[in-house]
Amino acid sequence: MRFNYSTKYDAEKEARAIGLGMRISTKHSVEVCRMLRGMELQKAKDLLQKVLEKKVAVPYRRYRRDLGHKKGIEAGRYPEKVCKEILKLLKDVEANAQVKGLNTANLVIRHIAAHSGGKPLKHGRKRGRTAKRTHVEIIVKEK
Repeated sequence: MRFNYSTKYDAEKEARAIGLGMRISTKHSVEVCRMLRGMELQKAKDLLQKVLEKKVAVPYRRYRRDLGHKKGIEAGRYPEKVCKEILKLLKDVEANAQVKGLNTANLVIRHIAAHSGGKPLKHGRKRGRTAKRTHVEIIVKEK
């Protein structure tokens, strides 16, 4: 399957990673990506670790109907499954940058986006669409 990134990138100065058909919520992924965009890679990894420990909540700005308020922000949640998967992707993109010879100490997330993936068919008599699928793309560059 061929996937095109939603932005151009410089192959020499930037590294990228992609997660296709990940079994995570697209809505939660959009909010986590918005929180991480433009952040330093190490700070982003630390922040996701704090979300997994339920010390920091992810602020929800778009999909926030019927959401409770969290300390310091308006509406928020702790999307554990999404944070685990995006944390894996951040480690992957860091390894890709290291292979390219980039300095991993000062990498910045230039582009991170979540898109809805394909919906596979169910089996059996009642044919329908099954679970959620999400594509997440990450591009990092040196400061």
